[in-house]
Amino acid sequence: MKTLDKIPTSKIQRASKLISTGAKVGVNYLKYYGEKITKTEEEAKENLNSSNAADIYDGLKELKGSALKVAQMLSMEKNILPAAYVEKFSLSQFQVPPLSAPLVAKIFKTYFGKKPSELFDHFEPDSTNAASIGQVHKALKDGKELAVKIQYPGVSDSISSDLAMVKPIAMKMFNIKGKNSDQYFKEVEDKLLEETDYILEINQSLEIRKSCESLPNLVFPDYYPEYSNDRIITMDWMHGKHLSTFCAENKDPKLANQVGQALWDFYMFQIHQLRKVHADPHPGNFLVSKEGTLIAIDFGCMKAIPEDFYIPYFELALRENLENKDFFDQKLLDLEIIRPDDSLEEKEFFTQIFYELLYLFTTPFQQENFDFSDGKFFEAIADLGQKYAKNTQIKGRNANRGSRHFIYMNRTFFGLYNLMHDIQANHIVINNYKNFAKN
Repeated sequence: MKTLDKIPTSKIQRASKLISTGAKVGVNYLKYYGEKITKTEEEAKENLNSSNAADIYDGLKELKGSALKVAQMLSMEKNILPAAYVEKFSLSQFQVPPLSAPLVAKIFKTYFGKKPSELFDHFEPDSTNAASIGQVHKALKDGKELAVKIQYPGVSDSISSDLAMVKPIAMKMFNIKGKNSDQYFKEVEDKLLEETDYILEINQSLEIRKSCESLPNLVFPDYYPEYSNDRIITMDWMHGKHLSTFCAENKDPKLANQVGQALWDFYMFQIHQLRKVHADPHPGNFLVSKEGTLIAIDFGCMKAIPEDFYIPYFELALRENLENKDFFDQKLLDLEIIRPDDSLEEKEFFTQIFYELLYLFTTPFQQENFDFSDGKFFEAIADLGQKYAKNTQIKGRNANRGSRHFIYMNRTFFGLYNLMHDIQANHIVINNYKNFAKN
């Protein structure tokens, strides 16, 4: 794979890259209009999506940082984006052009005053995988195999400017009006900044590891602060397949359930026992050992769940609360889905929408065991997403609804449900996490 000797870091350089990418997308639309004359609408649209996905991803992968992180987040939206985008953007999880060996050596010199070869007994100059924020190299020290994660230059400094460029596009895509919208973008910006603080990530990793030690079939790497700083993390090298590879290759239903139960317990334990959650559930953050043990390897994105959000959020997981109109209406106010200044028509409109959404998304919590391999559940999610995507009434209203905490909580459940489906776990004990104590 081609390596990068530099990354655009200034606001002007990054804006220029986005503008050139936008120009390519414009050309693709011209081709699309021409193809509509000679091909069917479906064929022309499929070619348009494929070309746009490729050009947008090619532009973002050279920018890296928050721009590429957006693509990574979108790759999990399998029920919203066309398949071409999901397929291409999924590469951002662990398959993007890495930094060149000379640039890696320069980064080590900046942060340690030494080259990698002076710190470790052996250091692989080529990365084993590269994602949106950083890339990983294998190293050896005193006979121990290590994974060394290196953050891309300029990532932290460019987050605010990147989001400022993306904000107008995002507001149009998701029908967000200017009023009260800043809280949502501030939430995303704060989380992205946290992901670039590797000292914070180490502390979060050690805390989660200690708290979750009692959970079965789940392990974590150890970390080495003496070979880490705010831009480089050194941890144990963990042997296993990426979760996506495991999902593609596994034919053993028993193993699928073991991995799926470990993943489900891990998330439910964090949410309900710790009031915080690993809010970046994509396959690149997990490995599976040959014994079927789940390995959690990245804790850059952690979301604390305040009690005044947690309580009403999960109260609405109970069907009797959804059916109690007065109770339901009050919780929608508590969660800022319905606002005091809404008209009667707006209240009725958004109450109905969120009733349908919550009724469907809380389905796994209505029974002791749930089959995440059931295609009907995920078809229903896709159908509901399409229903509201095509709803012309929504387009005329301010759709920035709900507490800012919804952004990462909903992202967590979307991602978790998709991973559970990919694993094909078909017999998951929903409340199994209650059997394990917090350490």
